[in-house]
Amino acid sequence: MTQGTRREPPLHKLGGLDVHAPGLGCMGMSEFYDPRSQDDAESIRVIHRFLDAGGDFLDTADMYGSGRNEVLVGKAIADRRDRVVLATKFGNVRGPNGEFLGVRGDAAYVKECCDASLGRLGVDHIDLYYQHRVDTKVPIEETVGAMAELVQAGKVRHLGLSEAATETIKRAAAVHPIAALQTEYSLWSREPELEILPTVRALGIGFVAYSPLGRGFLTGRFKAPDDLAADDFRRNSPRFQGENFQKNLDLVRVIEDLAASRGCTPSQIALAWVLAQGDDVVPIPGTKRMGYLEDNLGAVDVALTADELRKIDELLPAGSASGDRYPAHSMQAVNK
Repeated sequence: MTQGTRREPPLHKLGGLDVHAPGLGCMGMSEFYDPRSQDDAESIRVIHRFLDAGGDFLDTADMYGSGRNEVLVGKAIADRRDRVVLATKFGNVRGPNGEFLGVRGDAAYVKECCDASLGRLGVDHIDLYYQHRVDTKVPIEETVGAMAELVQAGKVRHLGLSEAATETIKRAAAVHPIAALQTEYSLWSREPELEILPTVRALGIGFVAYSPLGRGFLTGRFKAPDDLAADDFRRNSPRFQGENFQKNLDLVRVIEDLAASRGCTPSQIALAWVLAQGDDVVPIPGTKRMGYLEDNLGAVDVALTADELRKIDELLPAGSASGDRYPAHSMQAVNK
């Protein structure tokens, strides 16, 4: 299909919140991925094009660029706030020079972070407010209790968790309804299928899949580690290193073959697969480039058949990827 006849992004459900899928992850606009290529003006154009194409779900966090990403998103949506389902996060603490200082979930910090995010975003409420990482030193009941007070105050509409374990999710949902659980999920990160997805579905919680393109690896753009900029944080990811990189290229070739048979791109196959997992699953591929955005939006026109989905399960089963999805110190903060 041409860009002009593209199907409207379908509505998916995150608890009591309806959003069009896919969403747009904004993290890379301000940090982490090839930092030298950041261009705020182009990023704002990307956000505007996403909204004009029928998208509405924007994902940011207070730690992305140490607040700069929220400022950027706020500028982009200042004159179109009513068209946006705005999600941001708190919990990862950073110092004045961007250094990571750990995770906090105490009640005072929750409220402090929310007020700071509202100010940077330039809005009077956040549609979906996540705890970015679970603070294992603070009972989840305290954290979610404080988040619930933000709902009561009208500062937040819906609550979410990110990278939380099943028992944490259950305890949180007992305090206040949780609209969404955000965790990495893609053709090379299928771990949520074991426990997380069944748990959130039993509780009526939606699922937001971050890095649905495997941090860009599943697009086929990277053929060697040196294709990444020297300061790109993906160089620290085990899946982008040494033998793991070469083994993971074999997965990409499977996706490329499927894309060739369908006359679409590898990115569109990878996103179409996530979209096919249910109308309670919303992928949020991130990009700061217009060309990649158009490619991602085209995934809504790729409806995988039952036979194609079975073939993908056979060729790319859970556990196919080589290497952990984060370095060891970062893996300690996920699924808590």
